[in-house]
Amino acid sequence: MFKHILVPTDGSTLSGDTALRAVDFAKAIGAKVTFFYAQPDYPAQFFGEGALIDPTTPQQFAKAAEATANDILKRCEAFAKEGGVEYGLATGPSEVPYEAIINAAQANGCDMIFMASHGRRGLAGLLLGSETQKVLTHSKIPVLVYR
Repeated sequence: MFKHILVPTDGSTLSGDTALRAVDFAKAIGAKVTFFYAQPDYPAQFFGEGALIDPTTPQQFAKAAEATANDILKRCEAFAKEGGVEYGLATGPSEVPYEAIINAAQANGCDMIFMASHGRRGLAGLLLGSETQKVLTHSKIPVLVYR
């Protein structure tokens, strides 16, 4: 059925729990997992009278984002090794995380996305939505949502 599962992660506790469950699921069905972290992109700077100047350069920001990605993906790698599941790791900068998730699934040849159901709740969730909801809305690849 499913042979390659993309598991987006953001480093949160719920995301870690989801990665563990994805490994269990992949092992049960004999699938490979690819863990994906969408790195934040360097924020646009606006300068003008009274503007605060951020001393962080784009290179420093990229280096810090890469280090964060590596830390998060190393934890996921440990889950896969412990579970005895074939795995891959992927990351990249993105201004729009849900698009990065869908693109990563396509680029890695994944036939399922396994992700957490966390996000905004209540009025904020209704107005702004969540990355999971956006992936569900826009993905042509099946999405399994872990709660």
